[in-house]
Amino acid sequence: MGFCDECPDGEGIFAGKRALVVGGSGGIGKAVALGLAKRGAAVIITGGNSPERLENTLEEIGNESSMVEKRHSGFLCKIGLSDEGLSPEEAAAFILGKMPSPDILVISWGPFNKIALQETTSENWRFLVESNLIFPGILTSLVLCDMVRRGWGRILLFGGTGTAEFRGFSDTVAYSTAKTALGTLAKSVAKTAGKAGVCCNVVCPGLTATEYTTPSELAWYNKKYAGRKILTAEEIAYCALEILQSANINGAIIPVDSGLWV
Repeated sequence: MGFCDECPDGEGIFAGKRALVVGGSGGIGKAVALGLAKRGAAVIITGGNSPERLENTLEEIGNESSMVEKRHSGFLCKIGLSDEGLSPEEAAAFILGKMPSPDILVISWGPFNKIALQETTSENWRFLVESNLIFPGILTSLVLCDMVRRGWGRILLFGGTGTAEFRGFSDTVAYSTAKTALGTLAKSVAKTAGKAGVCCNVVCPGLTATEYTTPSELAWYNKKYAGRKILTAEEIAYCALEILQSANINGAIIPVDSGLWV
């Protein structure tokens, strides 16, 4: 099936499907959520700590939606080291306790920390691995049974820049190790649930400019891209949506980085 915004009958290609986008209130997750709504899905998003950003995004999703009856919603869920932060187990239970089991799961969230390997503390390791690998793993396990039972499901995980294959890193080791391991998770889902119509893939974006990108980060991106166009969240989302609608892409680890290494 080729990429399209809508089916010939005017209903979105994801009509009747319920999509959960973790990290959907901003950045790449927001762009994916908007695309899912445009293509007919009922979208539920989670955000981290900004009620205003969450509400603004939900309004945009409603405006983009192809559904006659808008059934989009969202809520905040803090995960991590802060006093209000939930553990991976608590966060997964909290999220799924607020909604029916999703047909589509997109995890476009994961804290980033740039620190030399020899300076990475046990707390850094625990937080980054729990957030970027254990939390997606738990959430994937919890939604998988219902997807198998329904005979259809889509799971899309977001890796990190340069984590589409095994390689070494100098100052993002804990983060990149966890993100690289998502490939094993996706291939395992494809192996165990592919025959039941469930697809799970990983997208590894290149350096992408979003509303979260700081001026210093943007300057570094420009230096690395050496005059070439920096990727946008919408460009990453376009590829993500193509993957989500395909039944023929399963267990894949896909770099969307213009072929540029960092």
